[in-house]
Amino acid sequence: MTAVTDALRRQEIELPSWAFGNSGTRFKVFSQPGVPRSPQEKIDDAAVVHRLTGVAPSVALHIPWDKVADYAALSAYAKEQGVRLGAINTNVFQDDDYKLGSVTNPDPRIRRKATDHLLECIDIMDQTGSRDLKLWFSDGTNYPGQDDIWDRQDRLAAALRETYDRLGENQRILLEYKFFEPAFYSTDVPDWGTSYAHCLELGPKATVCIDTGHHAPGTNIEFIVAFLLRAGKLGAFDFNSRFYADDDLMVGSADPFQLFRIMSEIVRGDALDPARGIAFMLDQCHNIEAKIPAIIRSVMNVQEATAKALLVDRPALRKAQQEGDVLAANAVLMDAYNTDVRPLLADLRVEQGLDPDPIAAYHRSGYADKITAERADGQQAGWGA
Repeated sequence: MTAVTDALRRQEIELPSWAFGNSGTRFKVFSQPGVPRSPQEKIDDAAVVHRLTGVAPSVALHIPWDKVADYAALSAYAKEQGVRLGAINTNVFQDDDYKLGSVTNPDPRIRRKATDHLLECIDIMDQTGSRDLKLWFSDGTNYPGQDDIWDRQDRLAAALRETYDRLGENQRILLEYKFFEPAFYSTDVPDWGTSYAHCLELGPKATVCIDTGHHAPGTNIEFIVAFLLRAGKLGAFDFNSRFYADDDLMVGSADPFQLFRIMSEIVRGDALDPARGIAFMLDQCHNIEAKIPAIIRSVMNVQEATAKALLVDRPALRKAQQEGDVLAANAVLMDAYNTDVRPLLADLRVEQGLDPDPIAAYHRSGYADKITAERADGQQAGWGA
């Protein structure tokens, strides 16, 4: 049990700044009281989550949503709040110019604009000390014949190469994929294989980011995890949960067993320790639920799935597998999954000087009332702001 608790103490889960802002669907963005109005206030909220959970020490930024005049000062501000700035996420999907794509657009002027933004984000990384540049492209086509698929891959490869060559010694690319939407006929980076192929071509500082909501129904995500770990090309996760498409529901809310299976492969690959370089980040929207409690609950969901994965009896599982005992092997996994790990995590929090129930602690803190009063005026952060 000591090995389990030691691993849980080392766990780190990065928070997305945009999860604290207003969000919604294509039909409506819902506003909530107390939503941050600036990157600094997003950091304030993230710091509260970290103080209550103890495992969320970094905050990812999204540019230009989190654009400031002085990123070194923003990094210093985060440090003062007890957290650090994490991955820098690019945005080449909101401008009107990107209607036909960004780095794969047939117009060289627009491709230049998009690539310049990627390079700008590396400049920001130089100031924040961030290691990871997160790339997600909405690029694709809506109709057969709209554009040449080969040409678009060539344009993508050229932009990635220029970006890769600009990376600093300790910086890397995380290339995300998504199988559809907003392009409905072809997507330029639709799956892990496409991302993996481009990362292989680029070199060791390019790795794949798995967004758990970016797959077709029935996709075996844990297989992808195992394959990429074995190949040394898994760089990060964007954790969320899906039911139909990329719903960005709270991680572990729609299929907690899937999250357990994913974390089981992480444990199998000895990739949980932050020293292994796998970035575990939430990437989800909180459209109708209160932001901060939802993020705390999400962090706890990842902790619980991780604890269960750590409890898998690996020697017994290996023995059953080698003997071809199908039911026994499955039973080993199910025994771990069906274990109630909440008391274990509550005890661990107490040992760390934390409240055993972070959500209850948040509600008692009065922080929600405080930010509701303090942030009553001004422009709330949200999609596009």
